[in-house]
Amino acid sequence: MSQSNLNTEKLVGVEVSKAAFKAVCFDQSGSVTDSLRYKIDRSNPTLPQLVNFLNEAKKRFGGGERIGIAVPGLVHHETRRITYSTYIPEHEAINFASELEAATGLKITIENDANAAAYGEYRLGAGRGSRDLFYVMLGTGVGGAFIFDGKIWRGASGFAGEFGQVAINSEGMKLEDVASNVNIVRRTRNRFQQDSTSSLGKLDEDEIRIAGIVSEARDGDDFARLMLDRTGIYVGTAIAGVINLLNIERIVISGQIVEADRIVLDAIVRRARELTFPPSFEATQIVASRLGDNASAIGAGLLSAESGR
Repeated sequence: MSQSNLNTEKLVGVEVSKAAFKAVCFDQSGSVTDSLRYKIDRSNPTLPQLVNFLNEAKKRFGGGERIGIAVPGLVHHETRRITYSTYIPEHEAINFASELEAATGLKITIENDANAAAYGEYRLGAGRGSRDLFYVMLGTGVGGAFIFDGKIWRGASGFAGEFGQVAINSEGMKLEDVASNVNIVRRTRNRFQQDSTSSLGKLDEDEIRIAGIVSEARDGDDFARLMLDRTGIYVGTAIAGVINLLNIERIVISGQIVEADRIVLDAIVRRARELTFPPSFEATQIVASRLGDNASAIGAGLLSAESGR
């Protein structure tokens, strides 16, 4: 069955994050028609909680026998195991997909969260109409993923797209060291007392959060805008290397910090333009995500549905 047959189906995808499970039911346009979320109890094993969540999603959404799950870790696609997970290391010790199938009766497709999000954006989001795409996820960590000729490119051993590991200066500082949410907050806390005019100064240092920085930047706070602008410069430095090496057609940027007007996106574009071969830069579109924080679940749902064709 071709992808066009997906138009008549109810599509469901799940994202597993550090803190929660989220399921979305969506249509062929990428519009979410229903969703379900469950906060993970980290004092107990996550797999039984995920089994209960999948059964609840199946009951709520109905639909077919397949479900896609986006996970925060490296996936070995031949064995369908999670080979490395920073945030939920217990998943490395189990036969993740097989155990879920046995417990739920569902056919399970698993994919790295950034890869799934890239595919979702490529098919139904900001990457639609492109042939090649690089996806950047700015959040708890910094991730990346490539789509070439409509397919996820995983590299020689499945580890392609580790964008957060890219060095951005001569001392070997990595992009994730400055551009993940926790490190943006850390940099802001280290500097905010130097700007007495910032509205962030009303807060205790330990009350500063990424949502507050984004909110204040959107409201015009110069210091908050400066911190996000500098983050965009770091990200743009790393993206310039991708453009120079791969002459990529489209780059999609996602994450909470991208929601702060165009501060981060404009800084990324400005820095990438400075550091790239001009003809390559002119051939590349750098755009914000359209699917937002649903991208991973939507991509996982698409991959699952298409795996049965």
